[in-house]
Amino acid sequence: MLYLLHHAIENAAERFPDQTAVRCAGQSLTYAQLLQRVNHLASCLTEQGIGRGDRVGIYMNKSLESVVAIYGIMKAGGAYVPLDPMAPIERLRYVIQDCGVRFLISSVTKEESLQPLVASPSPLECVVGVPERADLPLRCISWEEVNALPVGPSPLHLTEMDLAYILYTSGSTGNPKGIMHTHRSGLSFPLWAAEAYALHSGDRVSNHAPFHFDLSTFDLFATALAGATVVLIPEGVVKFPASVAKLIEQERLTIWYSVPFALIQLLQKGGLAARDLSSLRWILFAGEPFPTKHLRELMAQLPDARFSNIYGPTETNVCTYYHVPTLSPDSDEPIPIGRPCGNVDDLVVNGDDQPVAAGEVGELLIRGAVVMRGYWGRVDLTERAFLRSHVVSHGESPYYRTGDLVQLLPDGDYKYLGRKDRQIKTRGYRVELDEVEVILLAHSWVQEAAVYAVLDDHESHMIKAAVTAIEGMTLTAELLIQHLANRLPAYALPAEIHILNEFPRTSTGKIDRRSLQSQTVPVPA
Repeated sequence: MLYLLHHAIENAAERFPDQTAVRCAGQSLTYAQLLQRVNHLASCLTEQGIGRGDRVGIYMNKSLESVVAIYGIMKAGGAYVPLDPMAPIERLRYVIQDCGVRFLISSVTKEESLQPLVASPSPLECVVGVPERADLPLRCISWEEVNALPVGPSPLHLTEMDLAYILYTSGSTGNPKGIMHTHRSGLSFPLWAAEAYALHSGDRVSNHAPFHFDLSTFDLFATALAGATVVLIPEGVVKFPASVAKLIEQERLTIWYSVPFALIQLLQKGGLAARDLSSLRWILFAGEPFPTKHLRELMAQLPDARFSNIYGPTETNVCTYYHVPTLSPDSDEPIPIGRPCGNVDDLVVNGDDQPVAAGEVGELLIRGAVVMRGYWGRVDLTERAFLRSHVVSHGESPYYRTGDLVQLLPDGDYKYLGRKDRQIKTRGYRVELDEVEVILLAHSWVQEAAVYAVLDDHESHMIKAAVTAIEGMTLTAELLIQHLANRLPAYALPAEIHILNEFPRTSTGKIDRRSLQSQTVPVPA
């Protein structure tokens, strides 16, 4: 019976031992080879004292070893904590300290960064993946030593409720918060997705997302459930759309999954017309709304592929899906987020936590196997994140508050209306910042748009916006205000619109709104 995440590769190794499990930069491992490497690492970690629920960090660039690390940690009973290899050292030190990472899996390419990372005070005791170094005050075990160790039986009997991984995302206080997922919550969406998108052993699935981003869990786990091949896209390649398009063609990828920004870059800078991308059969996107005008153009460029919008905060993995039909050439209506995936229960409530009628706007709440255990070390935050008053029978799980506003459409799909905390009052009027954003994006010359609010001298909200232009087009604030004024009341118009060359982005490819706002707010003299 499959109920732990690493069972996926064990089953695949039994069914498809010679099938390629993972490819990266021209190197590959079959499922038999991957399982062998995973068993060696799990035995090493067990011998070093790693057990049920222990947090083990992963600090390396994408490689075959990074996949070995993920499964090896879980097989030893631990929970993997992927660290952003591009993040500032202080942020990484915070994560290591926050969840008590004693062991780190790394590689020689990160050796120079390890010394400041392990500087005292630090709970780190051992680094796997690098040889002994005089300047590292902790045990070091090389990959060669790991692979030479005998493989013994696992002394642990794990359950589906054991901790599998912790993903750190930005917190409102400025410090990241750790989202805890069990084997049960980590498996729930990949199991559904492998069936919904008909994954099979002949599929070749992209891994575009970094491993500290929740999109990567589909890439790894759904692919392994099907005995298919996951192709890691190295960080250096991700930055160049033309190189990504070339990789898709050469690797004959069949499933693609990324944030919309990556697909827009591929559309506009990837030279798709010169590539044979007919192997692509499903293109999945998530993380942010996909502007309809860009999606319509991409669908025309890739007529052989089907497209699916999948939605869910990191706390719920993925919880809704929408298979995109042919898009009307004259519509800028946002793409719906669809309906609940299997094993997901949904509820929409008003500000008093009362269910709203179909068609009314409210906050989307989710419960079911996909939902996280909670936030690491933050009982208070965990408690505020769940609604328990609507649990009516023993054994029912509480609802997670997504913070997202939705409206149930007549056809049964949800329309996403933005964040609950992006609804503001200005001059006494209520304004949805996301509505202003959608209308800005509808302008044919606008590439991207972000709308935000700042407090003015009277402690009232002032709306501001920033945009980037389609290549070759020249935008002005006056032109955009005129465009907005045709569809919005005067009180909803931004007081300022900044025209930027590009937006700052997070390591996961989303717009970094905090950095963007700091760039466009004048510093007092």
